[in-house]
Amino acid sequence: MPDHRSYRAFLFDMDGTLLNSIAAAERIWTRWALRHGVDVATFLPTIHGVRAIDTIARQHLPGVDAQAEAEQITREEIEDVEGVVQVAGAAAFLKGLPPSQWAIVTSAPMALALRRMDAAGIPRPLVMVTSEDVNDGKPNPACYRLAAERLQVASQECLVFEDADAGIRAGEASGADVMVVTATHTHPVVTHHPQIKDYLGLAVEMNEAGLIRIQ
Repeated sequence: MPDHRSYRAFLFDMDGTLLNSIAAAERIWTRWALRHGVDVATFLPTIHGVRAIDTIARQHLPGVDAQAEAEQITREEIEDVEGVVQVAGAAAFLKGLPPSQWAIVTSAPMALALRRMDAAGIPRPLVMVTSEDVNDGKPNPACYRLAAERLQVASQECLVFEDADAGIRAGEASGADVMVVTATHTHPVVTHHPQIKDYLGLAVEMNEAGLIRIQ
């Protein structure tokens, strides 16, 4: 744990952090890549943790409307949640948090986020920041700063839970501490941040000042 520090709030990425949607996402993005002549093997590792519109725009494909393509991807992802499951212990851990002291900060649109959360049994927080809420997605820190603002705390008083490089960099740039969740990683993560595999065995302790920390 990060020096046993206490925080005003916890901010959670969704995909790869609270739930595993890799199988569904890679099915849909593989079809997209094949339609557009994009090399699947090199492309798939780039889709995680960022907005669909940013993923598509990065390809610089002539004649491709990134906004329209992203909307189609979202429709397909909403329809296909087969294999979407919670990261072990995530739902129980979230239910143990004070409702006003945690948020979800995701690169997915709201409709897709709620669909996947429902499929995985993840509770809906009072505060959610989605792709529609910011002009620039992760690694831009605006999303985490906005979540902290909506919780009425400073981002520097938060602990961000992330799994993807873009999200980790967004958390760092917001001034928050970062916890890396490795549940969906197939290789060891090289990072100076503390790591957890999942949420099994974790609990939350609140002190007299209302600060929370992982126990």
